[in-house]
Amino acid sequence: MNGINHKVFDFLSSLKENNNRTWFEQHKPHFKALEVEVKEFCAQLFDQISLHDSLERWKLMRIYRDVRFSKNKTPYKTNFGIAFHRSQPKFRGSYYLQISPGNCFLACGFWGPEPKDLLRIRQELAVSGDEFRDIISQPSFKNTWGELVGDELKSAPRAFDKNHPEIDLIRKKQFLFMIHFEDHEVEKDDFSGLVNSALQVVRPFVDFMSDVLTTDLNGEPLV
Repeated sequence: MNGINHKVFDFLSSLKENNNRTWFEQHKPHFKALEVEVKEFCAQLFDQISLHDSLERWKLMRIYRDVRFSKNKTPYKTNFGIAFHRSQPKFRGSYYLQISPGNCFLACGFWGPEPKDLLRIRQELAVSGDEFRDIISQPSFKNTWGELVGDELKSAPRAFDKNHPEIDLIRKKQFLFMIHFEDHEVEKDDFSGLVNSALQVVRPFVDFMSDVLTTDLNGEPLV
């Protein structure tokens, strides 16, 4: 199995229309069967990625929502979310695949860097912005992943000059790349290969960031 069964999309669409415990309990055996299929896909994809990257583990997110502090009280997610974690502390960054009707995507990068990591990244970009830009502007990279996305500050962070030539990068709070897929692409037999190839293309980005986060300002290793 190298693609996602179309029945997964059918189930998630029905769940969106019937997001309540009574309906879910009635259809839970069907959900558990589909969950097994998705886990098999994840395990196969993990093995593929591990041939060229250093991964520690993968995790399929729970279908149950934490509604304690949310205005949205629907009890279930309407997607399958899978995280692939690189082997820390040497290899940084992670990959996330979401399977959801009309909203399938692959994401890579740094969603919520810790303050010390974010500062270290900004310090490096202040002196090595050209190297970073060269990586993400390669034709194969841009054709696959597009532009850098993520939240950013409206002005310069503390201790950085607002007129710094790399200020557009320094303002970033997140460093993410995303690829969106149509549902029919996710169902194809070559989908796992498509994801695997995309992650090979993005490697220079995560490797650059790993080097930054595992060295000090003088380039001396920290791990």
